[in-house]
Amino acid sequence: MTTQRHPAAPLQTVVVIPARFASTRLPHKMLLRDTGKPLLQYTYEAAAAARRPDAVVVATDHSEIAAAALAFGAQVVMTSPDCPSGTDRVAEAARQISDARIIVNVQGDEPEISPAAIDRVIELLEENPSAGMATLATPIRHAEQLTNPACVKVVCDESGRALYFSRSQIPFIRDAPAARGLAQFNNPPLFFQHLGLYAYRRDELLRFAALPPSSLELAEKLEQLRLLQTGGTIAVDVVEQASSGIDTPADYAAFVQRLRKAS
Repeated sequence: MTTQRHPAAPLQTVVVIPARFASTRLPHKMLLRDTGKPLLQYTYEAAAAARRPDAVVVATDHSEIAAAALAFGAQVVMTSPDCPSGTDRVAEAARQISDARIIVNVQGDEPEISPAAIDRVIELLEENPSAGMATLATPIRHAEQLTNPACVKVVCDESGRALYFSRSQIPFIRDAPAARGLAQFNNPPLFFQHLGLYAYRRDELLRFAALPPSSLELAEKLEQLRLLQTGGTIAVDVVEQASSGIDTPADYAAFVQRLRKAS
């Protein structure tokens, strides 16, 4: 089922925001509205402020999220509640938007995502015709991030193509602990945190979603490894700042506090 407000011109580049109702650590987080409007609306407005997309679509499995998104002016695509990941939800939405050629996956719990980052990941894919996917990274500046499995690291070749993503420290400095390794080997930056913003060519997204999980993906619990392990190319560019995703009640409380301080 699809509920859309179609723009007049044919679509080429579409941001899809996957927004599921269930959330283990922060139930119903997309609809939290301590600020007066739902969390999802902030993400939508940031994506809508980007210059390069032709449309922004919310892909959801739940009528309450759909109703909230339509109320603040979003296009909505209904997807299955059985989608195992946000990427699968984005791919299901892409199948319903046949005129989209580049699809950008912006997670619904990224209310502070930079519109410039969205524009950059689109440009990066356009600049790299051999890549089926593009994503971003930012320099790691704190030693504790190197050993934190929640901080996903990426290493790239000299052309900016991803070689590997890991929850472990990569590269591993054999003769130095993490803190000294960061200080000694990080000027210019050697360690990079992967940011979960993706742009896909349509065919690559649908190919990716049709593949079974790969062995490296299952080991690291990082789905982008499925694409690398099956021969895909991921272009990576570096930006200075990482946005803060909302995963826990504490994350949401901090977000609300930042907004109140800024107002």
